[in-house]
Amino acid sequence: MARPSDHTARVADSLLQIEIELRRIGAWETDPPPTDALQSTKPFAVDTLEFTQWLQFVFIYRMKAMIENEHPLPEVSGMAPMAEEHFRGRSESGHGLIRELEEMDRLLSGQS
Repeated sequence: MARPSDHTARVADSLLQIEIELRRIGAWETDPPPTDALQSTKPFAVDTLEFTQWLQFVFIYRMKAMIENEHPLPEVSGMAPMAEEHFRGRSESGHGLIRELEEMDRLLSGQS
C-alpha cells in the first residue's frame, strides 16, 4: 500500500488530468455558476449543474482544498458511470474524461 503522501500525490496528479481533459473537450468554464446552483443537495448537483460543471466547481474545487489542508480524502467514488451517462447520446466524446475519472475512482477506492 502506498504511503499517504504518495497516494495524495497520485490523487493530485489525477485531478490535474481531469482538468486537462475538461479543457481539451471545451467543457472548462471561466465563470462559476450562480452560488445557489452550487448549493444543491442532490448527488452530482444533477438538478442545478451540468456534470462537467459539477466536476469543475464542486469536485475539483473540494478535492484541491482537502489536499491543500491535508484533510482525509474520500474513500468511495463513482464518477465514471455518471460521466458515461452524461455523454451518452451527445455529439462530443467523453472517452478521455471517462478514462481519467475511472482512474480517480480507482485511486479513491483504494484499488490502484
